[in-house]
Amino acid sequence: MESEQLFHRGYYRNSYNSITSASSDEELLDGAGVIMDFQTSEDDNLLDGDTVVGTHYTMTNGGSINSSTHLLDLLDEPIPGVGTYDDFHTIDWVREKCKDRERHRRINSKKKESAWEMTKSLYDAWSGWLVVTLTGLASGALAGLIDIAADWMTDLKEGICFNALWYNHEQCCWGSSETTFEERDKCPQWKTWAELIIGQAEGPGSYIMNYIMYIFWALSFAFLAVSLVKVFAPYACGSGIPEIKTILSGFIIRGYLGKWTLMIKTITLVLAVASGLSLGKEGPLVHVACCCGNIFSYLFPKYSTNEAKKREVLSAASAAGVSVAFGAPIGGVLFSLEEVSYYFPLKTLWRSFFAALVAAFVLRSINPFGNSRLVLFYVEYHTPWYLFELFPFILLGVFGGLWGAFFIRANIAWCRRRKSTKFGKYPVLEVIIVAAITAVIAFPNPYTRLNTSELIRELFTDCGPLESSSLCDYRNDMNASKIVDDIPDRPAGVGVYSAIWQLCLALIFKIIMTVFTFGIKVPSGLFIPSMAIGAIAGRIVGIAVEQLAYYHHDWFIFKEWCEVGADCITPGLYAMVGAAACLGGVTRMTVSLVVIVFELTGGLEYIVPLMAAVMTSKWVGDAFGREGIYEAHIRLNGYPFLDAKEEFTHTTLAADVMRPRRNDPPLAVLTQDNMTVDDIENMINETSYNGFPVIMSKESQRLVGFALRRDLTIAIESARKKQEGIVGSSRVCFAQHTPSLPAESPRPLKLRSILDMSPFTVTDHTPMEIVVDIFRKLGLRQCLVTHNGRLLGIITKKDILRHMAQTANQDPASVMFN
Repeated sequence: MESEQLFHRGYYRNSYNSITSASSDEELLDGAGVIMDFQTSEDDNLLDGDTVVGTHYTMTNGGSINSSTHLLDLLDEPIPGVGTYDDFHTIDWVREKCKDRERHRRINSKKKESAWEMTKSLYDAWSGWLVVTLTGLASGALAGLIDIAADWMTDLKEGICFNALWYNHEQCCWGSSETTFEERDKCPQWKTWAELIIGQAEGPGSYIMNYIMYIFWALSFAFLAVSLVKVFAPYACGSGIPEIKTILSGFIIRGYLGKWTLMIKTITLVLAVASGLSLGKEGPLVHVACCCGNIFSYLFPKYSTNEAKKREVLSAASAAGVSVAFGAPIGGVLFSLEEVSYYFPLKTLWRSFFAALVAAFVLRSINPFGNSRLVLFYVEYHTPWYLFELFPFILLGVFGGLWGAFFIRANIAWCRRRKSTKFGKYPVLEVIIVAAITAVIAFPNPYTRLNTSELIRELFTDCGPLESSSLCDYRNDMNASKIVDDIPDRPAGVGVYSAIWQLCLALIFKIIMTVFTFGIKVPSGLFIPSMAIGAIAGRIVGIAVEQLAYYHHDWFIFKEWCEVGADCITPGLYAMVGAAACLGGVTRMTVSLVVIVFELTGGLEYIVPLMAAVMTSKWVGDAFGREGIYEAHIRLNGYPFLDAKEEFTHTTLAADVMRPRRNDPPLAVLTQDNMTVDDIENMINETSYNGFPVIMSKESQRLVGFALRRDLTIAIESARKKQEGIVGSSRVCFAQHTPSLPAESPRPLKLRSILDMSPFTVTDHTPMEIVVDIFRKLGLRQCLVTHNGRLLGIITKKDILRHMAQTANQDPASVMFN
């Protein structure tokens, strides 16, 4: 009878073999209702000696409350607060799944009772679609607002529109009838700062004044951004993707997805992009979208009271974030699946797709760039690619992999140095220094002075008859015998060679500054700087191949497909492939990245070059280290994240990793019916462990269950307030039947309702390879180790991470949450 009750409560566990043979993560979570407790603290310290701030509880005797409520009447009532989580803890995935199934059964059983209950049932069924719709609407609207504001503030560094201050440079000159084709960006309505301050449009004085104003605005924007982050929302800095990956794996960081973080991140993202720092807004847009998803989930009880369900909304929100960042709804869904999500059931895939669709639709309606596209650098190519070109495409992939490996090592080394030196104590000064160096070096070079998105657009764009860029300054060959295409391959002019030198300097500048910029205390994405570096390298390679084909069209590699007068090579395509390769080298994304870039260009024809370059960059990068930049930052910050990409190949056993070790103090345990309230309170106050195994007796060591520190604390405090006769000497009973007590003894406190009666256990001879796989698949927080049913020790998530660090010859102390 008891086992049947436990099964209905979700506490029944099938055999170990049935769990490990399940075919998917969802089956592993759903199948057989496996229950184990894996609520992780910030340092996973079930057995760590480190005290977590905010988790050291002091017990106080409750006042004598007159109550005639009998103890047994309270057993079926849920104790308020039990089953919730503290900051920097990991959620219990299976308990949350069981809660959701129980809620669903309760709603279904009542829906035929009345029209109101049927309405509540329909509302509950549709709440998932409503919350992702609201998330998509908010993400699209905020992305449009950020795009428009960032464009306007970027142009503010160079001048203002005298007639309408809210217009950026391009909008200011749209209605002007006094612009020329060659100087289409110059019009009387647009005034540079030199014209306004000293009344000169040309000359050395004008250049110096514009230079000074450019630096002034860049420093002002950067200072304002870092000040707002430091004062109002420290969590608004950085990309946000490493933390979102950790949160989606079940970790709780209170306030990271809150309304203050959303508001400050939106404002400071505009300021950081406008300051000209070597960063992008695409990564932070994922954080912004996840903030929207988290805030809207509190409007629906289905999600506000269940942390596992809330993470399904966050997965959909991250898809919406990438959708508006790149105008790539399908790429956004694949990004969420491949890169950030830990648990991704099929219904989350549909809702992610819908959220990405809604967000892209809203952004398209806003039309922030005035080109009817979702991104500034949308391009279309019409020239086919040829088999020989795979060789330079693969070379760009090699460059992307080398750049990714270099960037990850250099950036992590700099961030580690920032943490370990006094320099990290002055984040405002660091941002000001980086912004000043960036502005001083960027202004003289037209390609670094440009907004990074505009630079990528210029590098992606193919040279047509309407292009006036110096990258398109080709000499027209009047002696060509026949013209096959409208714009055939032509010899490069002075402007092209000048542009190549400037691009080489821009490449070096971007590589160095991006290393020092990513990780400073302002919102900073990595997608756009990486794409810019790849696009610069790709454009240079593209021009080189184009000139090689023009001057040596009789070589056997060109003879078959590139005749004189034909448009054989598209340098812009090389820029696009280089951008994808460099982004792949840094993030180690593959499928989602190819789809994102394919959606950017709108051409299926170039999928093979993109796939070749991205896979090459991943292989080359993996040769130097398998983790991408986000995994590297997760490890740097010590977040409790078990990466599924890492392989565990060592032959250790559970007994080698479990604690207590040989010289450690014995395991802190509770007995099922011979400890008092004072005994448990003393154990809670004297230790910093976040859970205690419950055994039958000290002599037998037979395992009964597992009780969480937080649940014990809340249950005892609640009993003192609500139950008459509970004192320090009251016997605490975890067994089903209260043992017989002397007549004069105080009323016992029965806490069986908070006990996890089927904690996940392994034997001491279980290979660690299997234990690590179980922790990954089920998202465990801890696992008890037994021998013939007797409790031997415990393995926590932190122990797993420490052991993996030791086997990789790394410092185990680096695993601590920072």
